[in-house]
Amino acid sequence: MSLQKIAALTAALALGSAASQAVPVFPDSDYRDTVASVEQVLGFPLASRIAEPAQIKQYFEQLAQAHPNRIKLVPYAKSWQGRPLFYVVIGSEQNIGRLADIQQQMQQLANPQNINEREAQQLISELPASIWIGSSLHGNEISPPESAMALAYHLLADNSPHTADLLSNTLVYIDPLQNPDGRNRFVSRYYATVGLEHSADRLSAEQNEPWPNGRTNHYLFDMNRDWISLTQPETRGRVKALQQVYPLVFVDSHEMGGDMGYYFSPEAEPYNPHIQAQQRQSLQWLGENNARWFDKFGYDYFTREIFDAFYPGYGASWPLYQGSIAMTYEMASARGHQYRKADGEILTFADGVQRNFVAFMATIETASQRASALLTNFYQYRKDAIKQGNSGPVRSFIFPAKRDEAGHTKLSAILTEHGIKVGKATAGFKACGENYQAGSYVINTAQPTYHLIRTLLDDTVPMDQEFIARQEQRRANNLPDQIYDVTAWSLPLMYNLPVVSCNRAVDVATTTVSTERILAGKVTNPAAGFGYIVPWGDMAAARFASGALQQGLKVKSSDLAFTHQNGQRYPAGSLIVSHADNSPQLSEQVQHLAAQSGATVTGIDSSWVTDGPNFGSFNVKTLHKPNVAMVWDEPTNPLSAGSARFVLERNLNYPVTAMRPAQLRSADLSHYQVLIVPASSRGSYQQVLGDDGLSTLRSFVERGGVLIALGNATDLLLAGDKPLLNSKREYKVHDAAEKKADDDQNKQMKVAGSIIKNPEEYQQWLVPEKADPDWVPGFIARAEVDQQHWLTAGVPETVNSLYVGNQVYQPLTIADGRNVVRFAQAEQLLAGGFVWDENRQQIANKPLVMVQAVGRGQVISFTQEPNFRAYVDGMHLLYINAVFRGAAHANPLR
Repeated sequence: MSLQKIAALTAALALGSAASQAVPVFPDSDYRDTVASVEQVLGFPLASRIAEPAQIKQYFEQLAQAHPNRIKLVPYAKSWQGRPLFYVVIGSEQNIGRLADIQQQMQQLANPQNINEREAQQLISELPASIWIGSSLHGNEISPPESAMALAYHLLADNSPHTADLLSNTLVYIDPLQNPDGRNRFVSRYYATVGLEHSADRLSAEQNEPWPNGRTNHYLFDMNRDWISLTQPETRGRVKALQQVYPLVFVDSHEMGGDMGYYFSPEAEPYNPHIQAQQRQSLQWLGENNARWFDKFGYDYFTREIFDAFYPGYGASWPLYQGSIAMTYEMASARGHQYRKADGEILTFADGVQRNFVAFMATIETASQRASALLTNFYQYRKDAIKQGNSGPVRSFIFPAKRDEAGHTKLSAILTEHGIKVGKATAGFKACGENYQAGSYVINTAQPTYHLIRTLLDDTVPMDQEFIARQEQRRANNLPDQIYDVTAWSLPLMYNLPVVSCNRAVDVATTTVSTERILAGKVTNPAAGFGYIVPWGDMAAARFASGALQQGLKVKSSDLAFTHQNGQRYPAGSLIVSHADNSPQLSEQVQHLAAQSGATVTGIDSSWVTDGPNFGSFNVKTLHKPNVAMVWDEPTNPLSAGSARFVLERNLNYPVTAMRPAQLRSADLSHYQVLIVPASSRGSYQQVLGDDGLSTLRSFVERGGVLIALGNATDLLLAGDKPLLNSKREYKVHDAAEKKADDDQNKQMKVAGSIIKNPEEYQQWLVPEKADPDWVPGFIARAEVDQQHWLTAGVPETVNSLYVGNQVYQPLTIADGRNVVRFAQAEQLLAGGFVWDENRQQIANKPLVMVQAVGRGQVISFTQEPNFRAYVDGMHLLYINAVFRGAAHANPLR
């Protein structure tokens, strides 16, 4: 096909007429009529309608059934709503015929410790290059799935020598829809707004999705941040599939703002230092060939300006730490059939489909041409990783055995899912001058995943200092920083689990850890005469409490630590379940709950304690089964709401009722004991709820309810004439030596003279007196825990919290309430990542968690998200205490 023909067809696409659309367009294509088009299968031309998830699956199923020697369809997971996730693999008949062998050989190449150099070079000479293209991790980024269908059609139907040559030495894996639940939400709502014709107006309903929009999955997670924590089934299934395949090139196809053009690699700075030089070179190859094809088609693009490769939790990052090449492609989104850009040009849905398709084809071509180099680099990356683990400064990580066995079990299982070998010591051992008990977890770093191990377990992955200096300069000029995401994500810090790095490999017998995140608990003395004690302090005990309350068991919880006559010391919060308070089947119920929850339960024959409160003490509270409501809808931040609900429903199996703010204006909340207000993102709760809503909240608390505010929802507690929390949000600290003129002087044409003595003082003059603190992209902050309060039962003396944003609150006075968790002093505040020094100074010693009694109820503020992305597991017990122990410490009229 001539370039003139390409230009003509591209111009036709731009008209946005379904009748004229002819996607895909590629030079010299010669399509067989034996391969069904989208129109033949689904009843509408490709790119003329946004396909539903079921339709996308239908098309790929038809291709797989009709051409089994060229394409295979493989299911790999299900979404929360039960929709199947799958990928297809397309290749020549020869390569598809030996697909199982190819995948087995890639497994061999991925484990260089098990093969010699001659065997590796033989594999490199024989294996095809593999490319994985993932579409629409964000469900409202609409063109990539259609582009995936266009690509599959083209690869199967095109009879040109170019396509035959590409498929002779490549395998193309297509994951056409990574977020079917979000996609379904978008499509159903979009077509519900369409009238006689599609509107391109950015003010139209079509261009403005209702809350929570289609970006997220069912639990409102941004799954492009989930790749390190693996909280969602979609991510877990995808990671498992990728480790069966080990693609050499991974493309994560996204959309961005409609005015922005097209983006592909190389990425913006900073790069994660664990990304290797040969990987950056490969990213350059891919970008250059993409640019060559975009130039042929006359498509604009940009690189390097945004979308960095520092945070490892993106889809376009995670495969890099396995030795592959991974990148983001971003297409300007029409967010519907057409979109009027700021310059007046109309962008169509078909434009996005076609441009993605061209980028995909260019990527396959690069992989085909560079197959030998990509295979060599993949093998060398994993081989060098083992060598670095054997000779580098960190040769092992050790998690000492401690009380939080549930946390260790979950984290070690997740690391195992990442392809990291984790061992549990079967005997005591000594390493780097310290003695460790049996049961400690050991990770020797001489593994092909060395760089992933370091990225996930180091306290801090350093950013380039030149980059930081540039950000400081931008900040000084009141420009936004270019840090794209959080600067810290250390899993041990976020789990609040101590870990020791050692410059020696650990030599001890271990059992290999599995991917089971919850192991069956145990009951000692199940036939005990009095009842049972469950030590509080981990998620296993929390799961036990949740299950027991839902089964109708009467459960008590001690506010204080105590020592039983059996000699064991039990922490504050520990659960007491007695035969006298429960049914004759209690022993069977407790054993079942322990097995499901992973809790360690001790049967006791007597209630006698030798230290601390007896079980009938005022300091021992009955846990009630609270009905929990959560604010859900504008102006709630969907990510905050989703993670807060997820932690209770999926980590504890405890139900939550979602409630829209409009109902709160005049709701009868007497049925509920706990109301959770997630952070807000658009506007304020005060504006949405109004005076009636604030009055409803006050009445709820005064009658004995527990009101929990997350993040900036704390502002709601400070609102109105009678605030529910006697704190204040702080402005940025202003340190100018000379005070600026007061408001009266500023109204005059002249003011008193002043002297600015140095550049630092000049910078202070640029800052308004009542400016908010600078925005913090995200670091791990250390916080100190008040051990004498019921809310902190079972929580260690220090915890680590993600700090994101710029909200800083004043401490409560002792007359008003308690600051039960406060950020550490400035010198100890930074546990991981990067924070501006002024923010570090101002955040120090300010409250992270505040509690204030109001009437018969409790108001609890988490000034930072305890459930951030559901991966700060070390904060979850505080959140669970707020729900269950908060309800036990309220005093409602019953």
